[in-house]
Amino acid sequence: MAPSPLSPQRFSIAARLRSFRFAWAGVRHMLRHQHNAQIHLLITVAVCAAGAGIGLDRTEWLWIVLAIALVWVAEAFNTAFEYLCDVVEPDFHHGVEKAKDIAAGAVLIAAVAAAALGGLVFWPHLSLPP
Repeated sequence: MAPSPLSPQRFSIAARLRSFRFAWAGVRHMLRHQHNAQIHLLITVAVCAAGAGIGLDRTEWLWIVLAIALVWVAEAFNTAFEYLCDVVEPDFHHGVEKAKDIAAGAVLIAAVAAAALGGLVFWPHLSLPP
């Protein structure tokens, strides 16, 4: 009999490595199939290049990394939620539509917050000296 997924299992490096492979497979799938994730990737690369170009300090990078992570986590949860909704209710359902809209709204909130953080970090570097 297989152990219950809720029962404690012994630590295994091989199992941990497998879990990382599964996680990276999920990220790759999201990047291949979700257009918004592709846009997030382009913006992530552009922001990192701009930050390196203007020489952000350590504290500024902390805020930028936090903003980027916030958007990526929101996008990953939204993508997972949408897939799960499509499995649970493959036909149109008004409640599922609203749930998906709300999850997408969470990504929008994260993206707006990230843009605001980015603006606060980058603005002093872009403004002209007096």
